[in-house]
Amino acid sequence: MQVKQMMQRLPSKVADGERPPKGEKPRPRKTPWRNEPPQLRHDLYRAFGVDLTEVPGINVLTAQMLLSEIGPNLGRFPTAAAFCSWLRLCPDPKISGGQVLSSRTRPTKNRAALALRMAAQALHRSNTFLGDYFRRMKARMGVPKAMTATAHKLARIVYHMVTTQQEYDATIFQQQEQRRRQQKSARLHAQARELGFHLVPISSVP
Repeated sequence: MQVKQMMQRLPSKVADGERPPKGEKPRPRKTPWRNEPPQLRHDLYRAFGVDLTEVPGINVLTAQMLLSEIGPNLGRFPTAAAFCSWLRLCPDPKISGGQVLSSRTRPTKNRAALALRMAAQALHRSNTFLGDYFRRMKARMGVPKAMTATAHKLARIVYHMVTTQQEYDATIFQQQEQRRRQQKSARLHAQARELGFHLVPISSVP
């Protein structure tokens, strides 16, 4: 009820009839919450000016939590790094004698950070760049650290979308994924040459 009243008081960033949220038809990667009000997604879009639910992992309830905890304006955070630091999703290194003793994130009860961590966990089966990123971090560092690292990336995406009023663009991450695959391929070819082997693409095998 408090969130609904706050939405009514907030000035809308989108005029009536302008740029409705994309994806009006049901999207297979996101299942609506059983008690989700049908108008809530439109209200969140009018408050933020962008559709945060287009980001993989972020559903309507996550966006609602971000609105209630942070508000629609992120202008008080000068950079995305400052926003992530406020959420305590950044490492807090402890250095002694030039050596890093610990780089854990600081404990927090910030509900916005918790919502982003839950959104990150929801990516474990997502067939997207962010889902692949979460699984890579999970294999390297374990689930808790992977959730924090992915939540940090989600926070930066949210900050960029809200401050620049630009919609989510998955092609940027597709380009990053393509570069990552090229780097991985170059590394595998280098290792094969060191062992005296030559890698051949499957498509070239008769």
